[in-house]
Amino acid sequence: MRNARPTWYTVGALACLLVIASGCGDASSQNAAGQTAVPTTPPASEAPNSGANGTNPQASGGDAGTKPVQPAAPAPGTDSTNTKPDPKGASGSSTAPGASKGEAVQVVAKPAEIAVLVNKTSKLPEDYKPQDLVDPNVPFTFKEKLEKRKMRKEAAAALEKLFQAAKDAGLPLAGVSAYRSHETQTALYNNYVKQEGEEKANKYSAKPGHSEHETGLAIDVAGSNGKCPAQDCFGATQEAKWLAEHAHEYGFIIRYPKGKEAITGYQYEPWHLRYVGVDLAKDIVKQGLTLEEYTAKGVPVNKAK
Repeated sequence: MRNARPTWYTVGALACLLVIASGCGDASSQNAAGQTAVPTTPPASEAPNSGANGTNPQASGGDAGTKPVQPAAPAPGTDSTNTKPDPKGASGSSTAPGASKGEAVQVVAKPAEIAVLVNKTSKLPEDYKPQDLVDPNVPFTFKEKLEKRKMRKEAAAALEKLFQAAKDAGLPLAGVSAYRSHETQTALYNNYVKQEGEEKANKYSAKPGHSEHETGLAIDVAGSNGKCPAQDCFGATQEAKWLAEHAHEYGFIIRYPKGKEAITGYQYEPWHLRYVGVDLAKDIVKQGLTLEEYTAKGVPVNKAK
């Protein structure tokens, strides 16, 4: 191919001499067969893999809201701890928890669903309060009759069975904190932010409306001796190990498991139980998934105003 260009110019020159009257001044844009040459570099507006704004989505991490199941390496200047996969895909109604700063938050349309997904980008309506809250007949680490004793009726009944089974196994449990009102979660979150800053608080505390405790379907637990309540050291206890093996048999999952922080958006919490129903809990545990991963399409949501 090295001689292709000199031969082409020779033919072109002879052709010009023979038919100069026909105007061969633009012969440089034609090949020997008389075909118009195609530019080897396309215009910038037609560059391959360009997005709507002419940028390469691969270079910029892909389209907004479409994240790989396994998080890709973060671009320079981004926080890798806040890069979460999108369990819904581009056509889903909900997005990954804390996937990026400024990501749109959506409001859950059916907050009373037992399998409702509440996380960093799916929030409860501002005025939502469960209508069937009751006090489960189980021991707590405190004596006062506070709202944090309460759970939704179905979850409370399941919790009683779970606690009885743990007691029968010689590992009695106690509740630490169950339901929280929107007002309580607001005060709690703001206090954590005041103490440690928003970035650190976001790793273990949910913003108001984004907490599972507000659903009445979640509870933090500890051993009946009250040791390590809602603390990392609980994970090393026999009670925590028993829960990891048996909680799903009663409809509960460890909501924020170890190794899934990039998906749930929160640190490992072996004490945080979430009721989703027996069938769903068993299926989730069998597949080794989080609620985000399991809920392919999620509960219908409305965009927040």
